[in-house]
Amino acid sequence: MHSLQHRDQQSDRVGDTSAAAESPAQVELEVAGETAQLTLGARLATLLRPHRGIVYLRGDLGAGKTTLVRGLLRGLGYQGAVRSPTYTLIEPYDAVDPPVVHLDLYRLADPEELDYLGLRDLLERPGLILIEWPERGAGALPPADLELLIEHAGDRRRIRLNACPNWTPILSALADQAAALD
Repeated sequence: MHSLQHRDQQSDRVGDTSAAAESPAQVELEVAGETAQLTLGARLATLLRPHRGIVYLRGDLGAGKTTLVRGLLRGLGYQGAVRSPTYTLIEPYDAVDPPVVHLDLYRLADPEELDYLGLRDLLERPGLILIEWPERGAGALPPADLELLIEHAGDRRRIRLNACPNWTPILSALADQAAALD
């Protein structure tokens, strides 16, 4: 299967290995508990609102990927239930601005299954595409604009964020607000 290209085909995504790509910026945060993760998601929503692109969410089972997405959607004004798309694979949220599509690729057996899920069409939509377990789509997904790695750190969560050069101001703003997260 051919690697899908994102709608604007930028060469400065996280994970892009072309010579033109610059090193992405990185910020590492630690947050305590679910409430702090929801707050981080809401603050991230405020910073992402004017942007359109792809966000990868990596982490072990139970790390809090969907919790962070729930906070992000709340930050965009969504008040309904936010479920992990582990079984549905795709959950669209069109009633928020920007529109959000949340994918969970954990149950994907082969990256070629992304064709059957309509990923090409999803990449043409405006808004944010949030992808949990992107490694399950390796070779078929376009690179991310922003990548979050969530790890257990005792009773806290360590969250490492990498951004493509165009999105580094988001990381700078988030780092400036980090003290207010706990």
